[in-house]
Order: sequence, then C-alpha cells, then structure tokens
Amino acid sequence: MLRPIIAIVGRPNVGKSTLFNRLIGRRRSLVRDVPGVTRDRLYGTAAFERWQATVVDTGGFDPSSASDLVQGVRRQVLQAVEEADLLVFVVDGRAGVTGLDEEIATILRKSGRPVLLAINKIDGGGQDAAIGDAYRLGFTPVLTVSAEHGRGVAELLEACRERAPATVPEATSEGTRVAIIGRPNVGKSSLVNAVLGHERVLVHDQPGTTRDAVDTPLTFRDREYLLIDTAGIRRKGKVTEALEKLSVVMALKSLERCQVAVLVLDAAEGVAAQDAHIAGYANDAGRATVVAVNKWDLVPPGLVTKSDVTNQIYERLPFLEHAPVCFTSAVTRLGLRDLFDQVDAVAAEAQKRLQPGDLLSTLRQAVERRPMSARGVALRIQSAQQVAVSPPTFAVRVNLPDAIHFSYERYLINSLRHAYGFAGSPIRLLFRKSVGRGAGRPGRARRRA
Repeated sequence: MLRPIIAIVGRPNVGKSTLFNRLIGRRRSLVRDVPGVTRDRLYGTAAFERWQATVVDTGGFDPSSASDLVQGVRRQVLQAVEEADLLVFVVDGRAGVTGLDEEIATILRKSGRPVLLAINKIDGGGQDAAIGDAYRLGFTPVLTVSAEHGRGVAELLEACRERAPATVPEATSEGTRVAIIGRPNVGKSSLVNAVLGHERVLVHDQPGTTRDAVDTPLTFRDREYLLIDTAGIRRKGKVTEALEKLSVVMALKSLERCQVAVLVLDAAEGVAAQDAHIAGYANDAGRATVVAVNKWDLVPPGLVTKSDVTNQIYERLPFLEHAPVCFTSAVTRLGLRDLFDQVDAVAAEAQKRLQPGDLLSTLRQAVERRPMSARGVALRIQSAQQVAVSPPTFAVRVNLPDAIHFSYERYLINSLRHAYGFAGSPIRLLFRKSVGRGAGRPGRARRRA
C-alpha cells in the first residue's frame, strides 16, 4: 500500500528522534542528549490499529545558521516538508516556545501542508504555561506528548490518521536491499546521491557526516532497490564518542538486513587496513559483496591501471577474490550502470541452488584430485546438500569432520566456485559426521546422490 507520509520537524534537540522511534515502535533513529544528532531523512512505518503511515525523521531545523553543514540539514528538512502529506511540528514543553520555533512555524505555514503541533517532554504537572504559550504559534489542535514515556502518542497517531490522506494500493516492491559501507569520507553518500540524481543524503567534507543508516527506495533501469547508506566505520580504537559508537553498531546491523554490500574504497588512497576490517564484517555477515573504487576521476590518466588496482585489492583482501570490482565517480556518474549490473549479478548468485547429486559429484571429484587423510584414514564424502542461500551454505557428511584444515576447506570452496560461480558471495561448508554403516572407516562410506 502507498501510505501517507508524515514528516516530523522542529528545531534541534526537542525530541524528534525519540518521538520517531516511539511512533514506529523500534529504535531506528539515533538518540542522544546533544543537538544535531539526526542529519539525514530517516523513514519508518507507524501503525495505529489497521492504519499505517510512513513517518520521516528530520534533522534539527535552523533557518538562520550560515554553517554549510546546517544548511545541508536544512535542505534535507525542506525536502521532507515538500514530499509530506502531513507535518508534525515538535516543540520542547520544558523550554517553552522560542524565537526559532516561531521562525519554523512561519516556514511551515507557507508550505501549505497541514500541521499538527506536538508539545513534547510533558512528563508531569507545572507545564501549563508552556502549553498555553504554544497556541501563539497558530496551529490547532495542540497535542501534548512525552515521547520518552509514551504519553499522548496514541492520541497523536489518532490525530494523524484523521488528517492524513487514505492509503492507496502500490504496485512496486522493496527490491534488492543494498548496503553502502566503507570508511568515513570515501564518498558513500555522494555515490547514493549520484545514483538518485538528487541530494537524498547529506554530503559534507567533514568525516562522519552520516550517522544513521538511511534507507532509500530506488528504481534504476526498471528494477527496484532499497539503498542503505551507513555511517563510516572506523577502527574500534579510534571510535571514542558514544554517538559514533552507536553509528558503527547501526552500520553493522545494516549488514544483517541487506542482501548485497557495496564496499566503497577511495581510489586516491588505495586499500587501507580499515578497509580489510570492514570487508571482513561483510564477509562474516555472509553478504554478497561488490567493491566500488570511488573517486576514480581523481586518478591521473596513466598513473595506475584498473587491472593494477584490482590485483592490489585481491592481494590485500584475499577473502574477497570472488567479489567483482567496479570503478566509479559520484561526481561524473562514471561506472554506475556497471555497479548495478554487478549488484544484480551477485544478488542472483547468492540465491543459486545446487542439486544434491551435482554437488556431491563435484566435491568427490575435488577430493580425488587432491586426496586428504588423517592418521592413515582417507577423507570420504558420504553426502552433501545445500541447506541455505545468502550465503550459499552446504551440509557435507564426511568421515573426518574434525580433521579438515581450513586450507583444505578453502580448496573445496574454490572447487565449487570453479564449477558453479557464486561470484561475490561467501560460501559456507558445514562438515558433519557420516552416519550409518562404515561411517568412520575408509572406503566404506555409502554413496548417495
């Protein structure tokens, strides 16, 4: 269903993100007791009885600041206002109405959108003056809430339902979920904006601009995607602020819910040690991966070839030898089509299933080419079957499950890749003890295709 869009707006640190999390029923947006935590537009779904709406969390709106970063946040807020069907204007019931609240109220009236005024942080008595003062902003009704404790939230949702347009059927689906991951300031958000053709995610030359994992639906060449832009992941030793630690945790959670991870590298800096750590996160999560060497337009022609860079990536990230490498530029839009071709390809490869007979035959042929034994007993494969996709996972019954070295396991995985591809996707082998007659003796494993 195409749900009505409700944007939460207000000045910094009035509790917009806390209210957003309360409305959608989970911790989707970062919350800290400092202004300016939320910078991009975040989307979630609020449900009230059988009614649903898309709720948008926005950064603190300051119309007067000349800071580049604050101006970028302001553009994000204005875009949210433009696309919304209904606005929830949040003010701080403890601080009362400020001059900045009045400036925001003037802008919201000019937008022509219906506005609900929510006075937040109403946790008890003694705040009647702040409530009465809010009426001079010119919006009715005035609703009181405590986002932190949940008071008044049901009444707010009911008011939103009464004023928002009805839902309509929607034909599109979510599509492939793609997480954009990488170190700070390698151009992740710029790449997302280049694909979309507009500033969906705030871009600034200050590292760490993106803090939340930002979800954006995208239709590209008639295919559906959900792009997840994430905070730059730094080394644990360099993550000192509690807020940045939360950003990293949410970036790692994004890997858990994506289908494909696009690891963005900086072409001018090459492969750094932290790139290996981040790639390892994606590999450990079992996610199909595409490597995007961004800012390729900044590399002088003839200085280094794409082949040289690709070889360097595979040399320093050997566990990603199966991942395709693309060369992109967010500024010139270089390589975007190739990038999405590879995203589609690795997403499909991660879903590939093998027939038990073909799988067993391939693994047994690999063992014949390179036999393995332990204490004079030769390795025998009794059976094999695929038990999962994304990542492709295979349960293999053998007579020596505890004796298989990781290097031999890697050999078997490479044999499967040579035979069936699985480009971009990790492969998992689960070795289990043979069962039945002759399970532990050489030459007696029962064949089963």
